Amino acid sequence: MSTTKRRTSPYKTNGATLGFEEKLWAAADKLRAHMDAAEYKHVVLGLIFLKYISDAFETRHSALEHDLSDPSSAAYVREPAARYEVLEDRDEYTAENVFWVPAEARWDRLQSQAKSPQVGKLIDDAMTAIERENPRLRGVLPKTYARPDLDKTRLGELLDLIGTIGLGDPESQKKDILGRTYEYFLGRFASAEGKGGGEFYTPACVVKLLVAMIEPYHGRVYDPCCGSGGMFVQSERFVQEHGGRIGDIAVYGQESNPTTWRLAKMNLAIRGIEADLGPEPADSFLRDLHPDLRADFILANPPFNMSEWGGERLEGDPRWKYGAPPRNNANYAWIQHMIYHLAPRGVAGFVLANGSMSSNTSGEGEIRKAMVEADLVDCMIALPGQLFYSTQIPACLWFLARDKTPSGATRHLPQIPREFGGGREGARD
Repeated sequence: MSTTKRRTSPYKTNGATLGFEEKLWAAADKLRAHMDAAEYKHVVLGLIFLKYISDAFETRHSALEHDLSDPSSAAYVREPAARYEVLEDRDEYTAENVFWVPAEARWDRLQSQAKSPQVGKLIDDAMTAIERENPRLRGVLPKTYARPDLDKTRLGELLDLIGTIGLGDPESQKKDILGRTYEYFLGRFASAEGKGGGEFYTPACVVKLLVAMIEPYHGRVYDPCCGSGGMFVQSERFVQEHGGRIGDIAVYGQESNPTTWRLAKMNLAIRGIEADLGPEPADSFLRDLHPDLRADFILANPPFNMSEWGGERLEGDPRWKYGAPPRNNANYAWIQHMIYHLAPRGVAGFVLANGSMSSNTSGEGEIRKAMVEADLVDCMIALPGQLFYSTQIPACLWFLARDKTPSGATRHLPQIPREFGGGREGARD
């Protein structure tokens, strides 16, 4: 089977697809012209995010206006000037977990200027205004729409295209239309970028399997290399599908790539997921932003076989309890970093290169032996090939557990879901 076919097939079977995403993608991709996918994704995803928060704001604005204008409502305000003052009161929106959108940043105003040569600057100004009014979004939104190399005619057409979708109204929010659109576009951009796309995106099927195996119902969830936040989105989805609520898990993450960190912040914000990703992007090895965190669940897809990770600067680090990882390969540094952050009954599930299961070079075999003797390793699962955009290296899943007693957090890892091969034949206990 060709690589191309393997990459495109998830979008025909992915449960996130509602039918319109593929048409929207085709139209948006046509407007990309000769722009590199790595750059274009920020143009498109930034506008989708802007459309969502503007729609959500307008939905709240309309509901508020209805109540303020209805004499039978307890919120009725007779005087138009006083009514307007309430409508423009930021607290009326933030109290309902709706981002405050200043007048100059509202979608209708921007779309009315779609054919203006200044549309790029207007969008940049809108992004700046939104960040100024919403501390959670500061330093997150793209503000490069005015740059000369971005075709303003195509940008205006893209603005009109995204304007055709209702993203923030109650029915759309109920169906998670924006979140699904954002997720779909992340996947398509990862596919279009090829190797570079793997830096911010883990295939949905792999994320689903990890989450289904460790079952993060309640507690602290941590990802030390969180990419665009897919592990957290799937964890929250898992909780809700099993009768829980958003907020039953506390989310902690870290990401070293600044652009990817911003993607994650937007991805989580549109889902209403409160997350501590640190005040800025940072390297988990050299600047651990959560040094005291002991997580109940750890989910991660670290870069495979990372050769330059700063190991020479971390000799004697307390995280290397089971042995110093080799300086030219970070696999066992990632593993021990995650063990260090596990709570006494915590469980971890993560992706690594297949070689991590058997490598004996540079002391890796001794580290693995020490982990097995400490009864930390629950199982390993070899994955099919060609799942990842970033590499053709065969991959595997590791599952670690601090406490395997009946009262422990894991008890026993559940049956592998049927869509991922079923049974336990592929696992090594």
